[in-house]
Amino acid sequence: MVPFDRSLSGLRIVEVASFVAGPSAGLHLAQLGADVIRVEDKDGGPDFRRWPLSNDGASFYWEGLNKGKRSLAIDLRSKDGRGYVEEIVTAAGDGAGILLTNLPDRSFLNHEELALRRPDLISVRIEGWPNGRTAVDYTVNAALGVPLITGASEGPPVNHVVPGWDLLMGAYAAFVVLAAHRLRCQTGQGQEIRLALGDIAAASLGHLGMIAEAVAGDGDRPRHGNNLFGAFGRDFITADGEHIMIVAVTPGQWKALVAALALEDAVKTLEQSCGANFADEASRFIHRDALNALVSGAVARLALADLESLLRRHGACFDAYRPLAAAAREVAGPIAGNPIFSEIEQVSKARYPVAATIARFTGERRPPAPAGELGRGGGRLLIDLCGAHLSIVQDLVRRNILRDPEVGE
Repeated sequence: MVPFDRSLSGLRIVEVASFVAGPSAGLHLAQLGADVIRVEDKDGGPDFRRWPLSNDGASFYWEGLNKGKRSLAIDLRSKDGRGYVEEIVTAAGDGAGILLTNLPDRSFLNHEELALRRPDLISVRIEGWPNGRTAVDYTVNAALGVPLITGASEGPPVNHVVPGWDLLMGAYAAFVVLAAHRLRCQTGQGQEIRLALGDIAAASLGHLGMIAEAVAGDGDRPRHGNNLFGAFGRDFITADGEHIMIVAVTPGQWKALVAALALEDAVKTLEQSCGANFADEASRFIHRDALNALVSGAVARLALADLESLLRRHGACFDAYRPLAAAAREVAGPIAGNPIFSEIEQVSKARYPVAATIARFTGERRPPAPAGELGRGGGRLLIDLCGAHLSIVQDLVRRNILRDPEVGE
């Protein structure tokens, strides 16, 4: 039986992409066993030195997104460099002939031209907007109004720190690669698929009912600070000055919270005075100010440790606010105590927790593979996939077209 994290063995994807969406798509595929060849310029792509950095200047960002991939670092401005990339993209093999890129179609990796060499080529091309205009997560959010409904009721727009649309695009692009490959297996046909970051964001807002709310409902949603929209949830401060996020979306979560804080009588009295039933999440949101006052008063009488014990015992939904470094070090926490993480040494020589595939499955789990050194093994790729002789590889290195630390070792 093939282990789940080797289920894509035999699939080869050539990734020519920078930043988040494309590299995260390649990462998902690599962690499920696909052979992902990351192609970038011989001195590194535009994200090779992107923050956060190690003390020695290596990019934690770059090595985090490129775990388990093979590396080809070659001069993408030279005719020779581009020619070899084109050969690798269109190389033979049932599981090969798949390109994942965020380069524009006017680049040397134009699908129509490459398909002349391999008609069943699959190209998955990530764009900013469907009209070709450039965009990143933060500009897409601005265009769709998300920062204007985030944060306190007054003040400037509030940007989100996590590039959520980029990450969602990466997962969706990986899904599209597999769908296109399945179709090719059935029909023998390749194709180019274009994915726009703006489309991912707009469609997702539509899936959540937010477009309907703005167009057919009450218009633009007002800001609600840290209150969870449409249900009960907010940050509260404990007796020892700690912050905790408490949420009650389902009736069960609400019942557990009320019981943990011994608020049954107070909540019943409030229901009678408001003519509401707080088993309904909408009612909890409508009357959030009064409910927040009840919960805030109960939380303020308890130290965080005692509060967590009560909430956990009753099955409430909560988590204390803590810095990421603390969360990463907690023995039974979401990182250090999580079996998808293993502490390994990365290419930066730093040692820290690194995630393998996120899926939890039956059977043996491979430890996470580190990112490789930029360009290491690229010469072997040219030999194996392009039929280049070792002397040609050595000449490419001498001419500063190919970077491969193995050549000459």
